Amino acid sequence: MPYSDSDDPAGTPAAPAAVKILIAGGFGVGKTTMVAAVSEIPPLHTEEQLTVEGLGVDDVDGVERKTTTTVALDFGRITVSTQLVLYLFGTPGQERFWFMWNDLVHGALGAVVLADTRRLESSFASIDFFESRGVPFVVGVNCFHGLRDRTVDEVRDALDLDPDVPVVMGDLRERSASRDVLLALVNRLMAGRTAATTRG
Repeated sequence: MPYSDSDDPAGTPAAPAAVKILIAGGFGVGKTTMVAAVSEIPPLHTEEQLTVEGLGVDDVDGVERKTTTTVALDFGRITVSTQLVLYLFGTPGQERFWFMWNDLVHGALGAVVLADTRRLESSFASIDFFESRGVPFVVGVNCFHGLRDRTVDEVRDALDLDPDVPVVMGDLRERSASRDVLLALVNRLMAGRTAATTRG
């Protein structure tokens, strides 16, 4: 992980490391909501209204009341510390836009896969994508309106996650919940960096 450990000779603090993070998951799981909740800058959204042309193409099962969709990406930023800034890129969730994931993943050090316990199967594509590319990720379970109808262990088993993949539950409309998901990812990235240094 590209932390800057030293200052320049003049005593000017080193610029914080910039880390690219992807926010992924199925359609309507809360990616745009998470970026908006946690970003310290006005987030960039590329949302468009759902239209009748999408009927039979887009799977809206379980999110029938959703009226907009991300067609390119969401973008936001959060400063974790004086040494670390996260740049957040929310991916489109609809299958017809998945081709964009291959471009968005370039340069990403980690990812958040969002899950909805009412439609856990919508998270499999994101999990498979990051596992196949060796991108470390955490799972954030979006507890809509604070409803927790599954335990962490139940989610882990249903998604067939490796033991080292953190699962964090919370209502991602709340900044603190979204921040906790990102901190879990940062901790995983730091642990991986430490392990790699020890092996080296």
